[in-house]
Amino acid sequence: MAGPQDSPWWLAVATEQAAAFRQAAQAADPELPVPSCPGWRFRELVLHTARFLQIVGGQLRTGGADRARPVPEPATISDPLDFFDQQLDDCLRLLAACPPNSPLWTFSPAAPSLAWFWHRRVAHELNLRRWDAQATLRCLVPTKRALAVDGIDEVLGTLLASRYTAASSPAATGAVLVSCTDGPERWLVWLQPGEAPEVVRDPADLPAAKATTAGRATALYHGLWGRIELPMAEGCPVLLSGVQAH
Repeated sequence: MAGPQDSPWWLAVATEQAAAFRQAAQAADPELPVPSCPGWRFRELVLHTARFLQIVGGQLRTGGADRARPVPEPATISDPLDFFDQQLDDCLRLLAACPPNSPLWTFSPAAPSLAWFWHRRVAHELNLRRWDAQATLRCLVPTKRALAVDGIDEVLGTLLASRYTAASSPAATGAVLVSCTDGPERWLVWLQPGEAPEVVRDPADLPAAKATTAGRATALYHGLWGRIELPMAEGCPVLLSGVQAH
């Protein structure tokens, strides 16, 4: 189970993925469209990633269980990559200085209000944006399996609960089984309108699921983020869409 003991790993992943993202961004034409992010060019991809880091940095700097005030977006940014470098350095420094069990606001009702949530979130956001950048340039390095498994767990175990609010709830009722074919990991996700998803990791009993998806951990991870089709997906399409992060 993910927790504060994983923070050093997440920080190392964040540093590694940021370096790979920057290398791809530096090599790309800023006007090059990014197919995995419709409507974005590389410029928007870099700015979005930098802005994400800026917002996380603001929350870390504020500290405590209250949500930080919105960080104003700069009126003009002449060099998106330089802006990214500034925000990355600031965010990684703050993350490294923040004990993983420090009280800190988080946006998911399924996540503890502790700093390690952000250690994990930054690692996966940078990995996802690295994937977007490398896939565009056709120099894609596969996500490592351990990171993919952790990413599946983050999507299903914490991020889905933030997706479903009183104004936006699952459009169907039923269980979805998400299974790795290259390892023993499984997640049973129960969706029901008006409620946060109920997620069981590696369930001992498997009730009949109305939808299933199975594949290698990396394929499931990127499928849940909508970067590729969910592998070996069968059953109710509404429920399958309901377990994706976007």
